[in-house]
Amino acid sequence: MDADAHPLPTTLHWAVRLLRAEAVALGLVAVWLIWSDLTAPTHDLVSALLVTAFALAGAAALWALGGALARRRSGGRAPAIVLQLMLLPVGWYMIQGGLGWLGLPLMALGLGVTALLVSTPTNRALGFH
Repeated sequence: MDADAHPLPTTLHWAVRLLRAEAVALGLVAVWLIWSDLTAPTHDLVSALLVTAFALAGAAALWALGGALARRRSGGRAPAIVLQLMLLPVGWYMIQGGLGWLGLPLMALGLGVTALLVSTPTNRALGFH
């Protein structure tokens, strides 16, 4: 029987959902950045456009990785973990900057999704034994 015929384990299903939710959230940030690029006075347009492009690329990457993992493509796991671990320094600097209300949940999200991606049911579903 084909492995794709079996439903995704709960851990992988939630990891995919959370990756897709992160993609949507980052996409909304990118939309706000586009609006800001178009309406706010700018001192460095190139930097503003690069930050916007980075947000768009991040949203696209998170969405694509969620899709790859939903299709049980094991190659999507490592880049997804890297993106989740990138939330740790981002959250840390948010805490240092007085935004602990946002930094702590981001760090928890990164660690939580990473835990889902390395869990035993996810390993089995992706073919890691």
